Amino acid sequence: MSNQITIQAAQDQVDQWIKTIGVKYFSELTNLGVLMEEVGELSRLMVRKYGDQSFKNKEASADLGDEMADVLFVLICLANQTGVDLTAALEKNMQKKTNRDKERHQNNEKLQP
Repeated sequence: MSNQITIQAAQDQVDQWIKTIGVKYFSELTNLGVLMEEVGELSRLMVRKYGDQSFKNKEASADLGDEMADVLFVLICLANQTGVDLTAALEKNMQKKTNRDKERHQNNEKLQP
């Protein structure tokens, strides 16, 4: 994958991988469980790298980007399975956040430099 991959291209690429190498998608509920597992692995790494816990065994060599990519892969699987166009969904979500939070964060004293 190049660094310039679009969300739609990622959805297509994951779909092709599932159909050729992965055989077929796991059920939606199974993938939801897998997503939770992957988020847990990312959380474990973040807590140890940026939080107060120390690494155990070989955890220090874990790759943060790889853990995030695992989360993204399963999220894309769920989007493909449920017919969600992630590009359109993200664009709509960004507009919602922009409209809702236009002044909210700028006026938040906790966020001021």
